[in-house]
Amino acid sequence: MKGIKAMQVIHCLNNISEKGTSLFTDEYTLSDDLSQATGILVRSAALHDTEFPEQLLSIARAGAGVNNIPLDRCAEEGIVVFNTPGANANAVKELVLCGLFLGSRGIIGGAEWCRENADNDNITKDAEKAKKQFGGHEILGKKLGVIGLGAIGAMVANAAVDLGMDVYGYDPYVSVGAAWRIDSAVHHVTELNDLLKECDYITIHVPAVEGTIGMINKEACDIMKNGVVFLNFSRETLVDEAAMAEALESGKVATYITDFATPAVMKMTNTIALPHLGASTEEAEENCAIMAVNQTMDYLENGSIVNSVNYPNTPLSPCAGNGTRVAILHENIPNTISKFAGFFGDVDINIDNLINGARGNNAYTVIDLAVPAPENTVEALSAVSGVRLVRIL
Repeated sequence: MKGIKAMQVIHCLNNISEKGTSLFTDEYTLSDDLSQATGILVRSAALHDTEFPEQLLSIARAGAGVNNIPLDRCAEEGIVVFNTPGANANAVKELVLCGLFLGSRGIIGGAEWCRENADNDNITKDAEKAKKQFGGHEILGKKLGVIGLGAIGAMVANAAVDLGMDVYGYDPYVSVGAAWRIDSAVHHVTELNDLLKECDYITIHVPAVEGTIGMINKEACDIMKNGVVFLNFSRETLVDEAAMAEALESGKVATYITDFATPAVMKMTNTIALPHLGASTEEAEENCAIMAVNQTMDYLENGSIVNSVNYPNTPLSPCAGNGTRVAILHENIPNTISKFAGFFGDVDINIDNLINGARGNNAYTVIDLAVPAPENTVEALSAVSGVRLVRIL
């Protein structure tokens, strides 16, 4: 059974900004040895084939996407996985706006023409004739559709409003907090097809999960306005590449702008492809690292879970100095909590506070006591069916 170590060992699988790692206190040490780790910090490294050490307690992804982490297996092994939603949102928003301008004007073609004619002594004069082929459109007054109104989508929508665009947003799962962040000028669309058929520009900002993978398919492309500009800075799998290639060939989609340069994309016509630059700013990497480190320390020290993607979010206050906190990761099985409470009742210990939450089959129970826990607490609670991890904090 895993337990908390006197010295927490953190293993970084990618380069993590020092602005984050410098926040670790003297109770933590960074190590290149995965086998000793109680916590992992990761950006893009693939972990699906990684064998995790028995004492590993957490994995923090310095970024939003977690498709490089085996979430279900981690949950079963008692490993809480975190991400850092919103930490890189401004960086992605700025690149989306850049893509919006690149898609509306012949900027790339014009720049390439200038470079190709660098040795032309008459380039200034010839440019006046050549520039006709690089003409474009202004985005002022045009309709922008934003699919997904989370941290990034909301920022893109608000910025587009400030640029004078007529913005339509679609997100059936938008949270109350996100709704408050969205400019009142953004039109809320309840049917995706209405957005697809009305907008001159469309940008997608949803996670790649069951129900969204391949959602921009042939049917979706057929509904779009002729000459639409489509931007994908979220995940390549959201767009059916065969359908997009066909739409570009027919002119249904005028330009496809994506941050994912796949082999299929590079064969498409009228495409602007970037090498996944969305979060590639110094500021975004710092923000993600800071959030990942803070979440890791809060969980290891206090059992607090914030921004987990495989266990229920359970924000907690710091552990009381004279009390004991018992943190239990377990399957979501009926009558489990009563068994936990029954153990303490049998030894005449009152429970000061009990918090429980579940995320699908993965549950988390935190019990605060005013006195030290019995020596056999870990052993006794670990014997309860479905328990994956017991920690005494």
